Amino acid sequence: MADELRSATDVSSNLINFDIDELDDAELDLPAVENTPTLESILNEPDETSSVLDEDEIPPSAIQLFKADSGETSSISSQDSYLNDRPRQRRDRGKKISKPIHGSVLKPSKLKNISAQILSAADRVDAGMPTAITVSSLIAIGTSHGLVLVFDPKQVLKWCLGSTAVGAQYGAVSSLSFNKDCTRLLSGFAKGQITMWDLTTGKLLRTITDAHPQGTAVLHVEFTDSFVLAVCSDSGGSVFELEFKRLIGVRTCESQCLFSGSRGEVCVIEPLHMNLTIKDHPMQDVMVLAMASLSKVLLVTLRPTLKVMFTHPLKGDPSTLPLLAWQFVIIQVSERDRVIDPVLVFARDQTIYFYQVICHGPQDIRCSGLQKMEVPYQLLSVKWMNPRTIVTLDTSEKLHVIDVRSEEELEVIDISEVQLVYGTSYFKSLATGGNVSQALAYAGEQACYQSITSHGGQLFLQGTRNVHVFTLRTWKERLEVLVKQNKYQEALALALSFYEGKAKAVVGLTGPQKQRKDIIAHLMLDLLFNYVDLSMTRLCPEKGKIEELEEYYQEIVPVCVDYSLHLQRTDILFGRIYDRFGEDVIAQGTFLECLEPYILGDKLTSIPPSVMKDFVGHYETREMLDNVEACIVHLDITSLDIHQVVHLCWDHGLYDAIIYVYNKGMYDYTTPLEELLLLLTSAVKTGKQLTDSQIKLGNKLLVYISCCLAGRAYPFGDIPDEHVEEVKEKVFATITCLHTTKPTEDEPAYPNLRSLLQFDTREFLNVLALAFEEDEFNSEKGIAKRQRVVDILLQIMVESVGFTPTQVGVLFTFLARQMARHENTIIVNRVLFEQVLEFLSNPEDESRHEERQQALMELIHAGGLQQFDEGRLLRLAENAKFYRVSEYLYEKRCEYDKILGCYLRDPSRRYHSFSYIESIIQSERYTTVQKGSVRTEALKHLQELVSIDCKQAAQTVITCLADNLSDVVRKLQTKPAVLFEFLQGVISYRDSQSSAVHTDRQITIEPNIIELYINLMCEHRPHDVCNFIKMNEGYRLEQTLEICRKHKASEATAYLLEKAGDIQGAFGIVLENMQSKIKCLMEVLESREKSQRDPLVLFQEVEAILLVIIQLCQRNSGKMDEAGREALWFPLLENIMSPQKRMKDTANKQIIEDFKQMTHHVLNSMMGYISPPAILKKIMQDPTYNTGKFGEVKELIIGMLENYNYEQTLMKTCKNLLYHDLHVHLRSLTCAATRGFVPRGDSCHLCNRNFVNPSDTDPVTVFRCGHSYHIACLRVLGSIHVIDGEETWVCYLCSNAKRTGRLHSSRFHRSLSNPSQAALHKQEKSKSKESALDPQHAQAFESVRRAMKTPSRLAILTELASGEPSGRRTGYNRTASSIFQNETFKLKLAPPIAMELA
Repeated sequence: MADELRSATDVSSNLINFDIDELDDAELDLPAVENTPTLESILNEPDETSSVLDEDEIPPSAIQLFKADSGETSSISSQDSYLNDRPRQRRDRGKKISKPIHGSVLKPSKLKNISAQILSAADRVDAGMPTAITVSSLIAIGTSHGLVLVFDPKQVLKWCLGSTAVGAQYGAVSSLSFNKDCTRLLSGFAKGQITMWDLTTGKLLRTITDAHPQGTAVLHVEFTDSFVLAVCSDSGGSVFELEFKRLIGVRTCESQCLFSGSRGEVCVIEPLHMNLTIKDHPMQDVMVLAMASLSKVLLVTLRPTLKVMFTHPLKGDPSTLPLLAWQFVIIQVSERDRVIDPVLVFARDQTIYFYQVICHGPQDIRCSGLQKMEVPYQLLSVKWMNPRTIVTLDTSEKLHVIDVRSEEELEVIDISEVQLVYGTSYFKSLATGGNVSQALAYAGEQACYQSITSHGGQLFLQGTRNVHVFTLRTWKERLEVLVKQNKYQEALALALSFYEGKAKAVVGLTGPQKQRKDIIAHLMLDLLFNYVDLSMTRLCPEKGKIEELEEYYQEIVPVCVDYSLHLQRTDILFGRIYDRFGEDVIAQGTFLECLEPYILGDKLTSIPPSVMKDFVGHYETREMLDNVEACIVHLDITSLDIHQVVHLCWDHGLYDAIIYVYNKGMYDYTTPLEELLLLLTSAVKTGKQLTDSQIKLGNKLLVYISCCLAGRAYPFGDIPDEHVEEVKEKVFATITCLHTTKPTEDEPAYPNLRSLLQFDTREFLNVLALAFEEDEFNSEKGIAKRQRVVDILLQIMVESVGFTPTQVGVLFTFLARQMARHENTIIVNRVLFEQVLEFLSNPEDESRHEERQQALMELIHAGGLQQFDEGRLLRLAENAKFYRVSEYLYEKRCEYDKILGCYLRDPSRRYHSFSYIESIIQSERYTTVQKGSVRTEALKHLQELVSIDCKQAAQTVITCLADNLSDVVRKLQTKPAVLFEFLQGVISYRDSQSSAVHTDRQITIEPNIIELYINLMCEHRPHDVCNFIKMNEGYRLEQTLEICRKHKASEATAYLLEKAGDIQGAFGIVLENMQSKIKCLMEVLESREKSQRDPLVLFQEVEAILLVIIQLCQRNSGKMDEAGREALWFPLLENIMSPQKRMKDTANKQIIEDFKQMTHHVLNSMMGYISPPAILKKIMQDPTYNTGKFGEVKELIIGMLENYNYEQTLMKTCKNLLYHDLHVHLRSLTCAATRGFVPRGDSCHLCNRNFVNPSDTDPVTVFRCGHSYHIACLRVLGSIHVIDGEETWVCYLCSNAKRTGRLHSSRFHRSLSNPSQAALHKQEKSKSKESALDPQHAQAFESVRRAMKTPSRLAILTELASGEPSGRRTGYNRTASSIFQNETFKLKLAPPIAMELA
């Protein structure tokens, strides 16, 4: 099947194209037909008969296929329509700015006469409610009482077939089908019968009761193209072929099962009907049937032979049914050849598939996938409306009109008011007792196969009281709907989509493309005129502010401009439309302002002079002449009144427009430059601060000169090729001329150059630098011109006065760059060059430092300083802090250690010092001496490296600079702060390199260095010491403890003492800290003066230390005897209780309550380690509570008792859970041990010997899986493991197949009563023990077994249930060997396994 699909895909040349303009025989070479049709004649045949509907309900274009003698195919879903095929390109809808407008695509209507007669029949003859509908040249409607009403195209009742008596016997009509000439009608019933009617006489021809199994409803019955062949499907999911015969006047029907419902229930069938206008089609002798079950789609041929030619899986929600629909299309197989092939649409849930059926002969039929569509809703129905459009119905009863090619949703209509008829009862087969599968009954909850049908571009929906029809509107009707709603902008947008050929679901627009565009353009102009007229009259606000009217017209005018430009009818825009807007001053002004964005966007390049005059006048009135200037440079010069524009520009200083008019209108590029340079010169001569307009003029001139010298037009575009060379020559001559055309007496030499240099020296020289890159300045003649410019610049700026030193410096920088760039083709006097060098390296000038350094670098790289002494140049660079220049010179002298100094002194490159050191030390290009000098220099500046990045410095030292870290540490001993930062970087680098995988990368640091770091940390960051000691290793305990004691780092000292095993010492230190905190708190509370320290903050500090002490006691109580535990807990309790007596008279009652809460917390924490009697005795001996009043100790005692009750309840609950858990597991083990295994056969699965052979004495093993073997056979194959001397057998077949991924080792040994067999089994067992694991494997297995071993349930229960003397809690006297004292002990509780009752 995959090969067939691939080959079919090759033949079909990909996808369907739905954009066919015209069909031509010579172009397409279509198959021969009697009356050669075009696409237009097929899709838009003239209306030859009366409409099924009233004229006011359905337009003629929508009912054209209701013909008395049309001879069309009778298929509801496969009508004579065609598609072109071109490569489909899916559009990226996410990039659309706005949603396209499609208007109202479907027109809803009702068949009033038919609906009325259905209701009348229900009342008069008890016909019942409608249940099914089918449409061809006639309309047939089935009812719930077994009647079929047949109507002609004029909605006149032609036949009422059947009777209520027949309905009572057969049930409701569940399915209907016409044959291809509408002379026969098949009707299926809910109780399984099928009847055939003659529609010419109204007689019953056949009643078929044995076509399918009794007790099932008929879901579908369909005629094929043959008059004597039909197919049906029932609620059992089976499909049958019905062949009608007539022998000696007797009508018979032979039934053949095509598909059995036992293999999956078929829910829908759809035969393919050929188009009668297509002659000599390869499929005309082939009958194809599409079937769809809940899991797959099948395509079978019924004639000439029964054959399955295509299957496809179909997945979806169990509540949805599969859907089918056929359509003939035109498929392009090559550039000139096309064939007409059917396309099958099948869908389920939210997925729609399109498949092409390719036929080269009755025995050569294949399918090719074309398209897959996903929709965001569940589908109830899919129908074709025309070759480009399908309609889907979702579960919320909404119709979706979809364009097939773009997958775009055109319209959504809610049809809940239709009250659609559903065939749920037939899918549940309620009339026959409901004997259907649950899957079919569940999926058929919203079955509507017989309620929705399409024919001739119309969609028919059968409601409970009416028949509804949805028709594709013609393109004109879609526009008319929007116009009636006064949605002119939407109507124009839709019309434009028709005009550009982008519209979807277009009906009624025929003819050649040019003719269609002319028709649409004429209609668009009428719409535009009406829109303008309405906008100026009825739609225009009568009263309002000017701002509101302007806002209103700003929405109207762009629409008119847009569509006039789309239609290329600017004559209409500036004619009738402009005249109409000109009747209102506000509308006219808004119109003129709305032209601006179109002009700037080059969409509108020509405006009539009269309109341009109004445009300029309006903007001049609004003082928006800058906008006029921006527009003028985008307009065609021929549309401008040059005289008017030039005067306007000179009067208002519109320099861009002046340049544009001279350049484009007169091809004069020098006159505007000369005139504008005169203005700039006069402004510069004044010596005053230039105004904004004068600065703007100067900047425009610089850009204009740059564009002209580069061959570019100003402000955009290109100079015509034939004028480029002339323009460059004339502009260059203008700016370098010795005198102007009209010189004054005091005019200096080179006035234009002087003015430009005085305006902005730097930018003008940048313009010259760009010009020097052009080809004209790189030829022999161009080099001379460049040298002349340089000489003139030196003459103007150096040999004369009037320029500041900064400006002269800019010139020297320019000259340095040009000399470096142009390979010494620029000649400068050596004295002047000395001035350049002195200026660039002037240490007192800090301005543009990097720029001067870069210029000097370029000059050096170009070889321009070869004649200068390198030592002098180096001194100048160092004085000027040109570190990159110094680096370059040092590198030439191989003084790499001094380069490191350049890096360190350069603020922008300090961090690169580390990479430079590594590149030198780790490279093989440098000698040992050179590396040594760099290493020495780096160690000399280690302090600077540490200040840059301590971690990077440590890495560099460890990897590149020092073999022994201790040497570096000794050198930094005199600088503790630097040493601390360096060691901090060393530790950080060590941590970053630590890896459990790459142990070779780990860095080992000597203990004395770590201890030195701890010592320095105690001085600089004492609060981080404890955390560092906890998180790191590698230090010596005694030395570190001494350091911490010296610096009085109490928290770190306590941790080290605890680590050393001195619990009492650690406890004493933290207890002393807590006592000092309590003392401070008491002093604040007892002080009568207001203290600066907040008691609440002091109490929180006490509370924090208390938590640390409690954790210390809890961590170590399990390792101590009772006396040791009391030595920890009782002093803690004493220190918490003693302050409470002093606080009885304090006014802060909250502190007293907080201390009591702390006391309760200590008591609850220690009760797990100290017996309650000892605790009570201690409390009663305390002076705070020994007054003899029970009320004072009541809260403490009650709290202890509540905690005791809680622990006792928790213990009982745990014991009950463990007892129950043990019982359940023992019960399951007992059941498993007593359950018998049933072997799959009576013989060994390896040797095939029978087990019941009396002479066979070999023991037999039966596994849980049912396989059974002789033990000797398993031993030969090695299916045995020996663990702890015990044999463990493995099923050979299961372990080899690896079906479950685990080994079945549970087995049942059947020992024969023969004593010799028992002896043999014992002997085999003793032999197996000899083949135990080797010692290494046994040791490894034993370590794994011990690691995985946990205390057994029996051990836990035994310890919990051990006898306790009355009045004594032994839980507080357990030894350290108890499993509960083990730190790794975890009690894992889980809900018990559900017990199975016997």
